[in-house]
Amino acid sequence: AKYALGSVLSHVLMHQTVIGEEAIKQMALVGEYPDVVVGCTGGGSNFAGIAFPFLGEKFRQEAPKTTRFVAVEPAACPSLTKGVYAYDFGDTAQMTPLIKSHTLGASFMPPSVHSGGLRYHAMAPLISHLKQLDAIEARAVQQTAAFNAGDSFFKSEGILPAPEATHAIEGALVEARKAAAAGGGTVLFNMCGHGHFDMFAWQKYAAGEIEDFEYPEALVAAAMKDIPGLNGVDWPMPDAR
Repeated sequence: AKYALGSVLSHVLMHQTVIGEEAIKQMALVGEYPDVVVGCTGGGSNFAGIAFPFLGEKFRQEAPKTTRFVAVEPAACPSLTKGVYAYDFGDTAQMTPLIKSHTLGASFMPPSVHSGGLRYHAMAPLISHLKQLDAIEARAVQQTAAFNAGDSFFKSEGILPAPEATHAIEGALVEARKAAAAGGGTVLFNMCGHGHFDMFAWQKYAAGEIEDFEYPEALVAAAMKDIPGLNGVDWPMPDAR
């Protein structure tokens, strides 16, 4: 049997950075540069796509201003905000090589939130490393708050976002309100997909049937017992400098 991950791994993240590379050029056309970059996170390729090119400019000291980077994940599957940083499998079948990341445990099965693309137990190793360096921030939001933000975006822009994208929208709205209170600022976020194939979820939202799931501590605690990195498996990481 063979198993291939379509997100999480470094080559996938690098492929997605065309998004951020284009964003840099597009913002330059209007004379803007972001004070904060926001993206939703599940496995991490989406967030990496928008954030990594700007992070590259920051690390090379080419950025014209100091930019913050905010990863927004579902509260029901909060690997970056509540996971442990350890070596773990990238898949529930435990067939992949071990990756060092923020993880809730490969055997953890997240609740059935509508943002299926964000239901992943771990985070991309590169993003986890950046979190360890405090180069990025992370927030976890409940499903209802995310859909509320997506609904507001739809009514304002006429674009129905995918459930995954509503997390980035929620994060962008939070940052926009902070900027407005502080006198202004530029917020860039990745509206990563439309919701045309998620109409069942939006119908449930319109009917007031969207559920919030509490962080399943008992299930995560059980899954963490099987994380290799918490059971004697570890290797030194390269010097971050």
